[in-house]
Amino acid sequence: MNNRIYNVLFNIHTISGIIISAALYVIFFAGSFSFFRDEIISWERNEPVQERGLTEVNFDLLLDTINSREAAYGRDITFNQHYQERRVAVSLTPSKDSLAPKEAATGAFFYMDKKNFGNYSYPGSYSIGEFLYRLHFFAQLNFFGTSGYLLAGLVAFFFLFAVITGVLVHWNKIVSNFYIFRPGTKWKTVWTDAHTALGIIGLPYQFVFALTGTYLIISTTVMAPPVVALFYNNNTAEMYEDFGVGGGYPMLMEKQQGPVHINELVNKVRNKWKDFDIRSVTVFNYGDANMHVAVEGFPLNHRSFAGKGKMVLKASTGEIIEEKDPFNNTSYLDGATNVLAKLHFGDYGGLGLRIIYFILGLVSCFVIISGIMIWLVARDKKSVSEKKRRFNSWLVWIYLAICLSMFPATAITFVGVKVFVPDFDASRMTRIYQIFFYSWLLLSVLFTLKRDNYFTNKYTLISGALIGFLVPVVNGIVAGNWMWVTFRVGYYDIFFVDVFWVLLSATALIVALKLKRQKKSPVLNKGPKKTAHRENLAPVE
Repeated sequence: MNNRIYNVLFNIHTISGIIISAALYVIFFAGSFSFFRDEIISWERNEPVQERGLTEVNFDLLLDTINSREAAYGRDITFNQHYQERRVAVSLTPSKDSLAPKEAATGAFFYMDKKNFGNYSYPGSYSIGEFLYRLHFFAQLNFFGTSGYLLAGLVAFFFLFAVITGVLVHWNKIVSNFYIFRPGTKWKTVWTDAHTALGIIGLPYQFVFALTGTYLIISTTVMAPPVVALFYNNNTAEMYEDFGVGGGYPMLMEKQQGPVHINELVNKVRNKWKDFDIRSVTVFNYGDANMHVAVEGFPLNHRSFAGKGKMVLKASTGEIIEEKDPFNNTSYLDGATNVLAKLHFGDYGGLGLRIIYFILGLVSCFVIISGIMIWLVARDKKSVSEKKRRFNSWLVWIYLAICLSMFPATAITFVGVKVFVPDFDASRMTRIYQIFFYSWLLLSVLFTLKRDNYFTNKYTLISGALIGFLVPVVNGIVAGNWMWVTFRVGYYDIFFVDVFWVLLSATALIVALKLKRQKKSPVLNKGPKKTAHRENLAPVE
């Protein structure tokens, strides 16, 4: 590689990394926690989950309960279970019946508990797990349509550039530099060694997430109204057909149908397809003579990694109208989509794989931080004007304060929600926002004003660790779910969250106590008296 190409790639790597660094840190930090989204929800709601998906759901009881609460005749009713939790998402379309009452003329969405059939709105069912999951693709910024999703997509796209150019830049010395670590040399060398070594360790993980993250965001935003208007002349049916989703829906006959046992139809699918994980059940034209039932899902991973299944049955006769075998003849679109989604969410290898994903996510956060420190130290020299050096220092003070404050802010949210937000009502979503964002803002401002990178690094770790140790204590006091109790009764998802916070807090505290303040560089010591402190993060001894 000649010098010109090398310099171009190096500049692309540096600039793309600087532009997206803070946003990328938020994505990786929040995304790492959301690998445990289901366990966090169980912990927060005190609702242990002991069955998978829609396996043990009594659909007849759910439908009878819904029909008793609101007019359900002529509606399409969908039960979705994309995550492992006790509550199932229920969607109701407006009734197709021309004589339907006024309240049935609009659609509805809510969550229903599979055990006690309680109803919860989306804000009332909101949780820390949902919040962190949505934060990792900036859903909270969707003030103008899908602006948050688009931002996350752009960050993922630029991150893909940063990963590829980083490999090309380091290619000639990628093996030799991996084994080099020189803690006794100048700080630029220390940060470069750490950045290179940890970047190579997490390279496959980072590439997978850059690629799959870009795909998932594009697949979400490509169906936005502007895209439909531009490429499909507002014809959503044609777009859905091209993307292989949706399909023809049975018409309403406006003739009442006698009782039909939906459980029998769902069991018919279970019996035909063993090792099939049902994720969605839709009842078309509920209560009508032309009622149909669609069952969709995925094969268990040990049977097939890329399959997707669907069966549509006529409710009155049990006749199979449409069938897509999940174990054979998987289409390219279904296979590619499922593989990319599973690689991104890490749900194909159990809890152990998600723990590895979490660790690699935090490693990626450190790679981002070390890249910024390389940038700062490389520009902290005599040849750079004092004005630019001061600007660079302020930039990194703000950057580190925002990024590193996420840890204590997250711990505060876990404790605060358990103590101060016990009710699942319409205010829950807003109060979770307030606890996290206000604490994050306050901590970011305080650490920025301190203007000390060493102090920011050390005391975000210490404060996050001390608050994190309170998470299992608060859970025991408020809900009675002490770790030894949840382990004894088999509530392993709740037990895991408590143990997770103990181990994470202990690790953060050990790292913080091993940090030592660096000596000021000769360049800084010779600078003007008014030069602000520029302590950098110190490596672990």
